[in-house]
Amino acid sequence: GRIEVILDAATAQGLREGPNPARWKGHLALTLPARSKIAPTKHQRSIPVDVVPAFYEGLLGQEGVGALALRFLLLTCVRSGEVRGANWTEVDFERRVWTIPAERMKVNKEHRVPLSPAAVALLSSIPAREGLLFPGTKGKPLSDMTLTAVMRRMKIDAVPHGLRSSFRTWAADYTNHPREVCEQCLAHTTGSDVELAYQRSDLFEKRRQVMDEWAAFATGLTSATHE
Repeated sequence: GRIEVILDAATAQGLREGPNPARWKGHLALTLPARSKIAPTKHQRSIPVDVVPAFYEGLLGQEGVGALALRFLLLTCVRSGEVRGANWTEVDFERRVWTIPAERMKVNKEHRVPLSPAAVALLSSIPAREGLLFPGTKGKPLSDMTLTAVMRRMKIDAVPHGLRSSFRTWAADYTNHPREVCEQCLAHTTGSDVELAYQRSDLFEKRRQVMDEWAAFATGLTSATHE
């Protein structure tokens, strides 16, 4: 792809002539396999479901903003960047909802996150009510490595993003909640284009039940039992 752009730029500047030999569409795409067909799939390292409560308990003993942010990430199942950029203006304590604006979402679509009692309690323990929920130095967002460093200090062989996989495994193996509801908890879109055109709801109330159950499990209030 980079070679194609370079050669196109060279042609535009009069440095070369003729067709671009690196052109993918309608040229190399007809003879070479797509990268997705040959590149190995790399899964983010996650925490086994039965270890999640012990991990959360261990987080309670960790100091610093990074540990707080990691706890919130675990309770909300969002992406690291969405937690690190979270602002107090996005939180509605009365309705127990955190609304992430479209510009901070991977899919460029606003996402409402139901806040479990545990998540609300965590936020209520933070004295500040302006700017970022979890500010770094000089009020700037935390780096992704800050959250990763917390897990490394705890000698956990996983990464923050892998906590989303832990949640999804729990939802699939230990609950009977519909797949589309669980996927919506992760802000994933499911279904065909036709289904998505007619399904306008974000299944918020159903997701609230899932997230409340997940938080109760993660914080040790309930145990994991296969349905």
